[in-house]
Amino acid sequence: MSLGLGWPLIAELLLLGCFTGFLAGLLGIGGGMLLVPFMTLVLTLKGFPDANVVKMAVATSLATICFTSISSVRAHHGRDAVRWDIVKLLAPGIVIGSLLGAQIAKALPSNVLALLFSAFISFSATQMFIDKKPKPTRQLPHSGGMLGAGGVIGTLAALVGAGGGFISVPFMTWCNVSIHQAVATSAALGFPIALAGTVGYIFAGWSLHDMPPGALGFIYLPALLVISLASVTTAPLGARSAHSLDVGQLKRVFAGLLYALAAYMLYKALSSS
Repeated sequence: MSLGLGWPLIAELLLLGCFTGFLAGLLGIGGGMLLVPFMTLVLTLKGFPDANVVKMAVATSLATICFTSISSVRAHHGRDAVRWDIVKLLAPGIVIGSLLGAQIAKALPSNVLALLFSAFISFSATQMFIDKKPKPTRQLPHSGGMLGAGGVIGTLAALVGAGGGFISVPFMTWCNVSIHQAVATSAALGFPIALAGTVGYIFAGWSLHDMPPGALGFIYLPALLVISLASVTTAPLGARSAHSLDVGQLKRVFAGLLYALAAYMLYKALSSS
């Protein structure tokens, strides 16, 4: 079976993987905010059906996090910054929520999913532009509350193809976890989110008969392979550059890019409705 992977597409995916990997390392953000809209554009230009293109972009973005999160977790663990006690409490709910989120995404019309993603990156861009940290006002809840919090984090992360840091970091800092530990612990949580979400999207798209060559469920395997290889290579370069560049100013520039991508996803939602 042909995967439909020509050199122009390989070049586009390599560039996308390098760009998202570098920014992920530089700014400490997940690649999903960039990958989903750009993947949506690439797959649309390639002629993929509108009914599946956003779902494939979200699913493939999640799958790449399975690979990129590992190196990040190793680095944070080496500095003893990961709160593994929190990971153990949140992970069960996250796995359940991620599996559920993939099934919800399958049931949603593609334009509704695009609209949801547009709202998500607009919110994330505003948070990044303001750079306001939540004030610690309470302690972490008990096991039942952590299970519920994990479920919310996993569901929303699976719906938008991100690692969940946009929810888990503010949640943990609000509960008196230091920002450094919250970021490190969020990186560790990215793997179960991505793995469960990937399994969920494979299962959700398994029985569909109109998927393009190279698809495993909703995962577009050629993009997963190329983007993962590129982003894993450039993420350490971004992390090293963070020590010599004005990251605060870069965050505001990046927020502007996110607003533009939110506008594209909004256009995609409205044009396919």
